[in-house]
Amino acid sequence: MKILGAKISSDQLFKLVFHLVLWSVWVGLPIVSNADNERGYRFAIAVIPVALTNIPLFLLNSDWLVPKVFRHRGMTTYLFSLLGLVVFFAIFQNFLKEWIIPYQLMHRHNNIFWAVVPVLFVTAISTGYGFISLLLQQEKTRQQEHEERLKSELSFLRSQISPHFIFNVLNSIVYLIRSKSSQAESVTIKLSELMRYLLYESGDAQVSLSKEVEYLKNYVELQKIRFEEDVQIRMNVEGSPSSQLIEPMLMIPFVENAFKHGVGLIVQPIIDIQLIIEEKLLTFSVKNKTGDNASEDRDNASGIGLRNVQRRLELLYPNKHELNIGRNEEWFEVKMSIELHA
Repeated sequence: MKILGAKISSDQLFKLVFHLVLWSVWVGLPIVSNADNERGYRFAIAVIPVALTNIPLFLLNSDWLVPKVFRHRGMTTYLFSLLGLVVFFAIFQNFLKEWIIPYQLMHRHNNIFWAVVPVLFVTAISTGYGFISLLLQQEKTRQQEHEERLKSELSFLRSQISPHFIFNVLNSIVYLIRSKSSQAESVTIKLSELMRYLLYESGDAQVSLSKEVEYLKNYVELQKIRFEEDVQIRMNVEGSPSSQLIEPMLMIPFVENAFKHGVGLIVQPIIDIQLIIEEKLLTFSVKNKTGDNASEDRDNASGIGLRNVQRRLELLYPNKHELNIGRNEEWFEVKMSIELHA
């Protein structure tokens, strides 16, 4: 929001409105309540400058003593400082009243009650306001720190995706070149399309589901070119993406994992990918045959993609996703569902 051309935050706006209301009531209530009493009305008008001196008292306590002295020096120093502030303003206001208010209006209010109680009342309000503001600010700071940690963690997780994927695809191209396959050129072109998405799209916080699905299809087509008839690759997509958004690169690590561990020594390898798109729900599954080499040792990098996706789902879709990873003697299967954002 802008006020007089200057941007103002919601916290600053609340503080401004709070003070406008508080001091309008503080000054205006005695005037309104004594509208039918000439003597009281004249006194309420005359005492306005004194009433306004409570504003610096309020601000010194709420904006300086509480966040600075109490937070950094402790309760004892804060209480002594507050006591000194109360005594100073009580004496100052008493002298100010005697100076600006005529005696005939002042004599009924020239006692300890009227000298101390207004100061104590303002002090109590400012103390409560100051501590509430301090707690809210601390909570806001903790929330911001938490969000920054999440952003840093997500940035790190995303940075792991690109090298891992590029490494796998380059291995595919090396294989084709070594075998002098005529398809090496078409695979390289496919890789350039994938790289374009990887470099210019996947860095966004979220991407359109249609682009993510197209990226997945391109990757599968690349693998079909590489393996030809050696691997049975099935991919079925039901439904059409529209305006849904999704965190990029969530499905591809599972597909990569299936191709990495579902071929090679596997007899009659099969990669089966199913994708069902509904208006607010994405259901994804991929499975691969394991065969007799299911117990083979895997290298340390093989689980990077899976752990990566699991952690990103926890951070980005809390209570809005399901992920099940299962394995038996014949199949390794991943099932994932995500509530989509429109």
